[in-house]
Amino acid sequence: MKTIPSQLKILSIDIGGSSIKATILNSKGELKMDYNKVVTPKPATPENVIKSIKVLVEKFPGYDRISVGFPGYVRNGVVKTAPNLGDSYWKDVDFRKLLQTALGKDAQVVNDADMQGLGVVSGKGLEMVITLGTGFGTALLMDGHLLPHLEVSHHPVSKGRDYDQYIGDKALEEVGEKKWNRRMRKVFKILKTVFNYDYLYIGGGNSDLLDFKLDKNMKIVTNADGIKGGAKLWQEDMHPVTHVAMATPTK
Repeated sequence: MKTIPSQLKILSIDIGGSSIKATILNSKGELKMDYNKVVTPKPATPENVIKSIKVLVEKFPGYDRISVGFPGYVRNGVVKTAPNLGDSYWKDVDFRKLLQTALGKDAQVVNDADMQGLGVVSGKGLEMVITLGTGFGTALLMDGHLLPHLEVSHHPVSKGRDYDQYIGDKALEEVGEKKWNRRMRKVFKILKTVFNYDYLYIGGGNSDLLDFKLDKNMKIVTNADGIKGGAKLWQEDMHPVTHVAMATPTK
């Protein structure tokens, strides 16, 4: 008997620079189990990441589909950049195909901020999602639909440094929380001016370190909220263009 969409169980995976998290969702994005995690392997080659994922989900209950949020630029399931895992390992790797082969289920792979965005936005107007962690992730959604992914993190922001270098983990360690927060004030001002978003969602482990009051249209969200976006990639009422194509530009 064919599984109908309302009965789908989705393995939702969030790959980060420090850990890989996963859970099982139903078609509404509701967690069917607590999410578990393992340390991201070093070196984080595709082979090592696949091995870690297989260990992580070995004792998970059954699932029908796989959704993955990946920390880099992804086009139609193929990784183009992975700055926090190692670009040289990942360039032009068909990660969707590797996952499908390793786990035996149909998969979709999108940028991690894109997947988090699907999990947290209200679906009204222009909404932006950023993640503050190993690097700086961004996603833009209009009325709940992903817009083509922009690698804002690699745009110069100060003295030739891009956002990853300016407010990522390494920068935080180098300059300390006080100066990092001053930098974040500057970054928020830039984002507000450039994108004119209706709402900004802030995720990632370092979001808890923000020590100043946010605007009324800004909100801190959790990784657990973001991982729910894995279900949205398989909803039939999403944009008629393929979900992956919505999240990444066409050739």
